[in-house]
Amino acid sequence: MRLSLIVLLVSFAAIRSSAQSRLADKIINEQSVAEVENSLASDAMRGRATFTPDIERAADYIESQFREAGLRTWNGSPSYRQPFTMVRTKLESVSGHVDDTVLTTRNTIVLSSGSHLQADNNSGYQVVYIKPGDDFRARASGYAHAGRNTIVLVDTSFAASFPRLARMAGQQFKSPDNVVFVLTAGKGASFSISAEQDVREMPLANVVGILPGTGPDKDQYVIFSGHYDHLGVRKPDARGDSIYNGANDDASGTTAVILLAKYFSRLHNNSRTLVFAAFTAEEIGEFGSQYFSGQFDPDKVVAMFNIEMIGSPSKWGDNSAFLTGFQRSSMSTIMQHNLAGSKFTFYPDPYPAQNLFYRSDNASLARKGVPAHTISTTQIDIDKTYHTPEDEVSTLDLKNMAEIVKAIAISSTSIVDGKDTPTRVDKSQVR
Repeated sequence: MRLSLIVLLVSFAAIRSSAQSRLADKIINEQSVAEVENSLASDAMRGRATFTPDIERAADYIESQFREAGLRTWNGSPSYRQPFTMVRTKLESVSGHVDDTVLTTRNTIVLSSGSHLQADNNSGYQVVYIKPGDDFRARASGYAHAGRNTIVLVDTSFAASFPRLARMAGQQFKSPDNVVFVLTAGKGASFSISAEQDVREMPLANVVGILPGTGPDKDQYVIFSGHYDHLGVRKPDARGDSIYNGANDDASGTTAVILLAKYFSRLHNNSRTLVFAAFTAEEIGEFGSQYFSGQFDPDKVVAMFNIEMIGSPSKWGDNSAFLTGFQRSSMSTIMQHNLAGSKFTFYPDPYPAQNLFYRSDNASLARKGVPAHTISTTQIDIDKTYHTPEDEVSTLDLKNMAEIVKAIAISSTSIVDGKDTPTRVDKSQVR
């Protein structure tokens, strides 16, 4: 009797696996990949630059695909757009001092949503330091997002790196908090700062669709994501082409998200709730994914499959891709187990020196301990189309891309079904 039950369960699992594979072949194939890719990366989209009407057209298209897939909106919103506001600022004047350092627009960078800032020792600001030997980038980013009024004193040994903070100040989330970076040898015993800025509010939106879970763990989330913005229209190249279509970067990832939404919606047996997200503003600082990650309790996010640049074969050839942060959680092990017997393999990130794990849209949730990884194939050491007008659909291997998307669908099955839960990322190792 027991043996018969085991045989029956194995047979049922095999039948289900075969049905899923057939459905994946039907929905995710070279033709469907080409249809979505050609829409997102067409010249009509004009490169989908942030803060342009072009990215709004791309968002309209993604919304139409989520609607076709039958997804729900996030939190009952009237649309699939997840809006947020950024501000663009230009520091017009600054005066004052930190100890003996006189403040100028060369040694002061202001992160503030307000047009006027006034601060001194009696204003309740915390004073912190970036000291010689500190990880400048990590410390600066951490203080910028600390969520309180802060004066950051940056040691003069970082003089060469200090101007890079201007990009952070030029575009930022609308926030009540003020952060001022000052390049100084002073210790902040006495400070007085006055600054005037030109401020413009800029609306943006991610596109987010939901497939509610059907099991007891439906309050847990599995996220599939990619970014839909690119570089827009710029100076023409030698061919006279000025449209940076971004077919691989990252229309390919957004295409995958759309097709995965259609696949799982048709399958309709996900125990956990699935979230399909197309992020904006990745190219200017991953702002879309940063905002998105703040809308979730990270303890309820079981896994994130972020998909970035999968339109070309990896260094291992067809039917392969790599996972950033491969060893940082057990997600890679689960994915490989679900692909047992297939011709597809996920490999560790072959470019560890690039620190890709914390340089893509998975990073915000990974820093909170979520097993959030980016799947990619791009050979960044030899990619000649990256951030050029030549990143067009004609350069992509659409057939191989379809196999990659199917592999993501199948490899995520046990996580989606609630049978497997990846181990968490160690937050103490965050950089």
